[in-house]
Amino acid sequence: MITTEQQKEVKDRVDQLNRYLNIPQKQMQWEEEQLRTQAPGFWDDQKRAEAQMKLVKGLEKWIKGYRSVKGLSDELELAMEYYKEELVTEQEIDELYAKAVSAIEDLELKNMLRREEDPMDAVLKINAGAGGTEAQDWAQMLMRMYMRWAEQNGYKCVVANLQEGDDAGIKTCTLEITGEFAYGYLKSENGVHRLVRVSPYNAQGKRMTSFASVFVTPLVDDTIEVNIEQARISWDTFRSSGAGGQNVNKVESGVRLRYQYKDPYTGEEEEILIENTETRDQPKNKENALRLLRSMLYDKELQHRMQEQAKVEAGKKKIEWGSQIRSYVFDDRRVKDHRTNYQTSDVGGVMDGKIDAFIKAYLMEFGAETEE
Repeated sequence: MITTEQQKEVKDRVDQLNRYLNIPQKQMQWEEEQLRTQAPGFWDDQKRAEAQMKLVKGLEKWIKGYRSVKGLSDELELAMEYYKEELVTEQEIDELYAKAVSAIEDLELKNMLRREEDPMDAVLKINAGAGGTEAQDWAQMLMRMYMRWAEQNGYKCVVANLQEGDDAGIKTCTLEITGEFAYGYLKSENGVHRLVRVSPYNAQGKRMTSFASVFVTPLVDDTIEVNIEQARISWDTFRSSGAGGQNVNKVESGVRLRYQYKDPYTGEEEEILIENTETRDQPKNKENALRLLRSMLYDKELQHRMQEQAKVEAGKKKIEWGSQIRSYVFDDRRVKDHRTNYQTSDVGGVMDGKIDAFIKAYLMEFGAETEE
């Protein structure tokens, strides 16, 4: 059974959350913002109204989250008293303690996601590395892993673009993952993912190494100011490929956006290429491609901020974008994150979307470092 020290630690962590989250202030703000939603003509400006409702619901979630952990802490304290009178069992107390600690850790984790972009939806792009079929198969396995993760966490996942491999797997795909803090959690996945296994595509049964890169950006909405110069945009159309109905391979519904980007800080130029085959409606695909462009430009500004911050905090351990972050060694039944050294032998579970432990380890170690 847990000790009184463990029970006190739970209570102390809840008190700290009350201070960190500034719950009394959030409660007052929620009441004020809620009153604004009751004003006459509130829904006349729909975009403004939706932004206001999002603010109200965001505050409400923090308040409810704190009340939940406070309730569990109080319940645990009462159960400890009842145990003295033999009204509850040791097992019931241990179960309640585990439930309280889990809820506290979840709220502490969310408290680390305080950057402006953390609550946003996410755009996750996977590219197969060199290595042909083996690398393309690995990219498809990662796509399935993230889709399963999204499903398990109640996020909506849409395939915005998909290019299938020559024989198997995929060359590249873009996923739009919608839900609160999707970007905040998935930003930990940025980088190169390495697979080591006995390849089913190698006739000699050799152990092979494959790579795929994962790039995650926040999916911005119309409330975020992003400057897009229309003169730098050009469009191509193409026929969508893959399984489907009669329109497939006959109608040029796929769009390819080319944007001649000039870095406002360095003056360097590059071409941003975005393809979208999400729907069979070409105007809709153009709209989606522009939305992805906004997200990429917003992310470039974020990266600039991070680089500037890194110069100031040169003594701190840093995460380099695009570096190898994780190895999946199937034969040894081991998945290891090289940044946090967290590892697990549950390879099957990880490939089935159970990556929360990796995300948590990353945020616990580096979350505070990314605060401005």
